[in-house]
Amino acid sequence: MQLLDQGKVEEEQHKSVFKEYRPKAEYYICACLNRSNSTNVRRTPGGLLYIRKWNNMQYVSSAAFLLTVYSDHLRSTGQKLTCSGGGEQLGPEEILGFVKSQVHYILGDNPMAMSYLVGYGSRYPQRVHHRGASTESYRRNKGFIGCTQGYDNWFGRKGRPNPNVVVGALVGGPDETDLFRDERSNYMQTEACTYNTAMLVGVLAKLRGLDEDHLSSDSNSQPLVSLS
Repeated sequence: MQLLDQGKVEEEQHKSVFKEYRPKAEYYICACLNRSNSTNVRRTPGGLLYIRKWNNMQYVSSAAFLLTVYSDHLRSTGQKLTCSGGGEQLGPEEILGFVKSQVHYILGDNPMAMSYLVGYGSRYPQRVHHRGASTESYRRNKGFIGCTQGYDNWFGRKGRPNPNVVVGALVGGPDETDLFRDERSNYMQTEACTYNTAMLVGVLAKLRGLDEDHLSSDSNSQPLVSLS
């Protein structure tokens, strides 16, 4: 009984902490959806959330993950989100719809017609700022390649694509005008980071699950997002 009572006390403490964070999270979600009457998150002309020029995709993928989780929360609790900009109530489908727009952009539905997820689609970054991708494998080149040689011999090769494709890497992405320069030295846009892809995995898993439910209910339906 003492353990149960202690558990109830801790649960109440957690609830009070969550209540402090919830308004901040909801404010940010409204800002992402362009429904805040004070400050909204900037977007590129093509519709991508834009925070800063250095590795902007980390913010896009993390925001998409947050919105996906919150959409699930609203659906499971039967609630809606009320934003300060006009007091309009938003349901889970509208929030998830915006998430899909960000995923579509990442996968190639953008002004550059470029998939920023390496290895996906017919056009994706070829000169990722990544040592393993830009250095030949030992199978092809058995010569000694140290840190200095890897940089001097491979990093600075102009025009040539990387010998290795880092499948699944999400690069930094385009600038505030939707432009992207595919060069190894352009690390602000071409560097691949694990925390970019990590958040996107959760979003894609959710959309994949929705696709399976959608297709199983209607054999003639097309996938909501093509992941093949």
